[in-house]
Amino acid sequence: MSKESLQKKMIELANLAREAGIEISSEMDFLENKIQQAAQTESAWKCVELARHPERPYSLDYINRIFDDFTELHGDRAFGDDSAITGGLAFLDGRPVTVIANQKGRTLQQRAERNAGMANPEGYRKALRLAKQAEKFKRPLVTFVDTVGAYPGLGAEERGIGEAIARNLRDFSRLKIPIICIIIGEGGSGGALGICVGDKVYMLENAIYSVISPEGCASILLRDSSRAKDAAAMLRISSNDLMAFNVINGIIKEPPGGAHTNPDAAAAAIKEVLLKDIKELQQHNPEVLVRYRNRKIRNTGHWKEAL
Repeated sequence: MSKESLQKKMIELANLAREAGIEISSEMDFLENKIQQAAQTESAWKCVELARHPERPYSLDYINRIFDDFTELHGDRAFGDDSAITGGLAFLDGRPVTVIANQKGRTLQQRAERNAGMANPEGYRKALRLAKQAEKFKRPLVTFVDTVGAYPGLGAEERGIGEAIARNLRDFSRLKIPIICIIIGEGGSGGALGICVGDKVYMLENAIYSVISPEGCASILLRDSSRAKDAAAMLRISSNDLMAFNVINGIIKEPPGGAHTNPDAAAAAIKEVLLKDIKELQQHNPEVLVRYRNRKIRNTGHWKEAL
């Protein structure tokens, strides 16, 4: 039942109770709780829709607006190149950086070539190669996360997708360079985590970040795939939820209506954060960065309840 229909019923019930002189405070509290649940569900699903909007800027849209002279590098030096993850060298206002990103592809052909941003093991191994190269030359690392998850195909499993992601989690946590991660659309499961270990992790205002998609959660836990909207609210996948849980360091505001309404403004907001944080993080001893990064990772998920 929608929020509007519940509010209408509350008004009708309150009028009837007043005319009859009946006490219905408990029923009104129940309906108020239902209205709040409906509002949370609608808000969560709106984030999902905006994060998946077909015109929403993808990683390369931001890279081309934020950085200068982006030069893409290819291959994992073991199996091949995975177009689902793009990465290379660039300049941020004259400062050399390494950029790694999921790329979904805009057209049908591009989405097929890039596997809709769902990376195979070679994609994560390419990302790790570029990250270690950045450490070697002391370049800050910026990652853009936008994937529903890692590719779950037979070939990916045979080539060690789980091991590749696990190795990235371990090695990214040890890199002695500043790392800033930005979730720009969908941040799904281990596929997102494979390039989302950093000193600072941000989400765009309408991005989502979750261990599983709402559809997958509805099918597995709720036993009803049609309840994806309810699952989205239960998963607490919005930027506000993740900020409240201290999973991310901050929220980057989007233009009214979503990033797709003004990609230039969205890119400018991201660039402002990158310039500020890279300048700050480069002032710290690399050993200190690693120590605080690992402390941050280990504290994620800890929860305390008041007695």
